[in-house]
Amino acid sequence: MKQRNPERKTAPTLEDVARVAGISPMTVSRALNSPQQVRPATVAKVKAAICATGYIPNAQAGSLASNRSRLIAVVVPQINNNMFVDTIQSLNDSLSAQGYHMLLCVTGYDAETEAETVATLLSRRPDGIVLTGIHHSAQLKKVLLQANVPVVEIWDMTPTPIDMLVGFSHEKIGERVAAYLAEGGYQKPGLIWTDDRRAIQRKQGLVDALAAQGIIPRADAPVQLPALMARGREASVRLLDQHPEIDVLVCSSDTLAQGALMAAQARGMKIPQELAVIGFGDLDFAAANFPAISTVRIDRHRMGELAAEQLLKRLKNLRIENPIIDMGFTMVPRDSG
Repeated sequence: MKQRNPERKTAPTLEDVARVAGISPMTVSRALNSPQQVRPATVAKVKAAICATGYIPNAQAGSLASNRSRLIAVVVPQINNNMFVDTIQSLNDSLSAQGYHMLLCVTGYDAETEAETVATLLSRRPDGIVLTGIHHSAQLKKVLLQANVPVVEIWDMTPTPIDMLVGFSHEKIGERVAAYLAEGGYQKPGLIWTDDRRAIQRKQGLVDALAAQGIIPRADAPVQLPALMARGREASVRLLDQHPEIDVLVCSSDTLAQGALMAAQARGMKIPQELAVIGFGDLDFAAANFPAISTVRIDRHRMGELAAEQLLKRLKNLRIENPIIDMGFTMVPRDSG
C-alpha cells in the first residue's frame, strides 16, 4: 500500500496576520503586546485576522516587553489526592479572573524532584510560584531567592517562610485530635497513616499529646501513598485482626477512614459503640458517608483564594499586611466517633 506523504504545513506567522488585516507587522505586534496604544478598530482587525489564519501569538516574546508572562507556576505532590484538588481549582479560578494562567506541575514527595521541576519552571519566567509545604531542598531555596519571584507556600505553617505562606499547623491538629479522643473516652487507639511529611507531623502531634495523657496507641499501620480507600480497608483488617481491643481508628485522611469503616462494617461492628473512626480533611464524601465521618475540616477553597490574593497583591506592588496566614482548622464530630 502506498503511504501518504502530505506536505507539512507551516504555522501561520505574524506576517500572515498582517497581510489578512491589511496593516503592517509592526502594528500587529503593537496590537498584541500593547493594545491600549492602538485604536480599538485596529485591535478588532487583528483579532479577526488571527481567527481567520489560526495564528498563535508568541506569549513569551510579548512578555519580554512587558516583563510579565501572566503565568503562575503551581507545584503539588499529587493530583490523584482529593485533598489538593479544591485548593488548585480555587487558586486557578482566582488567578484566571485577573488574567493569569496557572501552570500546574506534579512532583511527588521528593525534594530533589521538586527542585529540578522549579528550576525548569523558572525558565518559563513565571510571575509567581505556589509551593506545597514548607520543607524544600537548600538548592531550591537558593534558586528561588536568586530568581526574586513572589512565592507562596501552602498547606503548612512556619514562622520563616521563603516569602509568603497560607496554611495551618499539622502538629496542632494532632494535638486537637488527641484531646477529642480523650473527650470521647477512647483509650486504645490504632493509627492508619501515610508516610508523607505533613501526615507525619500530625501523627507526631497526636502521639505526643496522647502520651501526655498516659495513652499509647495499640498499633500503627503504615500505608503507602496515595491514600486509597482499599489501602485503608486492608490496614484496618490487619490492625483489628492483631489488636481486637482497639476502640478507635485514627486515619491520616478521610479516604483511609472510609476504608476503615468498610472493614469494620464487614465484621458487623457497631459504629461508634464498638469502634470509632476519625479522618482528616473533611472531603466532599465525609458528611454524606454512612455513617458520616468525624474529621478535621480544612477550608481548602479559601486556601486557594488567599494564596492567589497574596500573589496578586505582590504583583500589583501592594503592601502585604500579613505574609503569614494561619487558616486554622475545625474538628467536626459526626456519627463515626
